[in-house]
Amino acid sequence: MPRFAVIVFPGTNCDFETERAIRKAGGEAERIWYRTSLKNFDGVVLPGGFSYADYLRAGAIAARQEIMEEVKELAKDGKPVLGICNGFQILTESGLLPGALRPNRIPRFICKWVHLRIVDTETAFTQFYGPGEVIRMPIAHAEGNYYVDEPSKVRMVLQYSDERGNVTGEANPNGSLLNIAAIANGKGNVLGTMPHPERASDRFLGSEDGLKVFRSMVEYAKR
Repeated sequence: MPRFAVIVFPGTNCDFETERAIRKAGGEAERIWYRTSLKNFDGVVLPGGFSYADYLRAGAIAARQEIMEEVKELAKDGKPVLGICNGFQILTESGLLPGALRPNRIPRFICKWVHLRIVDTETAFTQFYGPGEVIRMPIAHAEGNYYVDEPSKVRMVLQYSDERGNVTGEANPNGSLLNIAAIANGKGNVLGTMPHPERASDRFLGSEDGLKVFRSMVEYAKR
């Protein structure tokens, strides 16, 4: 059974929910403090929250901690690395993913459910979704406005859409370029997502649409 590390920095949250979602998807999960080694793990999840209270920029300090060098090695070896919300911000700050997460177009914290269109089903995290499928997951962030200088070089995975899958300005909650909600690296084994799949991993939470992210990750890690 694949074993995943859920890395906890000062200010991390959603780590318990993420651990539970991985176990529900069939993997082993362990919450580890950021000063712990990643040896013997088959993948890594960087959960949401406000690491180091978002000091300097969201994710900037966590991205420069020693453990991120191990995360880069795991990614280089092809193991799955998932960054959720603050985890996505850490991945861009560390250079594992391109671009940046800027303050929302309207500079305030947003917490709401959104519809998302599946763009890429060939990553380590999306193999159980269908092309163009529309799902629901919640967002909760103040800095989720994705930007990159060369969008044509970005591997887009999720886009904010309406409930029919139409990618419109009205469906864009934070001003992200091209309604981008999640991206992957070229190999598809590193994913950054602003929507929270762990908060949509049980019907009692309002949706199970996010559980396939973890099921895909677990199956990928078995290869």
